[in-house]
Amino acid sequence: MSLAWYDIVGLLGSVLVVASYFLLQSGRLSGNALTYQCLNIAGSGGILVSLFGGFNLSVALLQCTWIAISLYGIVRGVRSKLPKAT
Repeated sequence: MSLAWYDIVGLLGSVLVVASYFLLQSGRLSGNALTYQCLNIAGSGGILVSLFGGFNLSVALLQCTWIAISLYGIVRGVRSKLPKAT
């Protein structure tokens, strides 16, 4: 079996997504943590890169949605730390 560069990037992405979920479930990361969101973005990005080897629309849409939700989580987290306007 021979792996192309995009396969390796995709495998790393999968490891990052699973690791972030494990860290969340084990209580080592909060779902609101920037680290959690960034791990998800990096992992999903890696999985998207792996699609250079063979495109799959459902996987592409899932990963784009995963990235969008993670970006929303980052924006929400940043906004919650800003002082409230009175």
